[in-house]
Amino acid sequence: MEKSYVSMFLLLIVISCALAKDAGKKDTKDTTVKPKLPQTLSRGWGDQLIWTQTYEEALFRAKHSQKPLMIIHHLEDCPHSQALKKVFAEHKDIQKLAEKFILLNLVYETTDKNLAPDGQYVPRVLFIDPSLTVRADITGRYSNRLYAYEPSDISLLYSNMQKALKLLKTEL
Repeated sequence: MEKSYVSMFLLLIVISCALAKDAGKKDTKDTTVKPKLPQTLSRGWGDQLIWTQTYEEALFRAKHSQKPLMIIHHLEDCPHSQALKKVFAEHKDIQKLAEKFILLNLVYETTDKNLAPDGQYVPRVLFIDPSLTVRADITGRYSNRLYAYEPSDISLLYSNMQKALKLLKTEL
């Protein structure tokens, strides 16, 4: 009887040791998996730039800072948006010029119909002056999607950003 108790005790010790080794392996696997970083407001359009969180906040900041607002409508799973984002983020002159704007990128449509003057498509870039007027005169090169830009249009986007700043100085 005593031998069976000793045998059971030794068996429990062996099982405990085996389970402890498995638990130790699981812990090391969990620490090697990198946690997913939270998404920033830039969503990859320029992490060093200051981005606003909401449309309402962007309008408020544009009005009170007397800076123009640049709104980028895009979708995370849209290949055209992703291509423009890559070129936008890598263009040093655009990133520097963007510091002079209140910036907002939206992955959803707002209730303000002024932000879709010719329809809801992506990517779409609109400029709003500090008087909260959508600058319908600052457009891209397409007649059917006035505010659309492609990666090849990055120089046009840059010149439109300069135009938004020049118009601001001459009109105020």
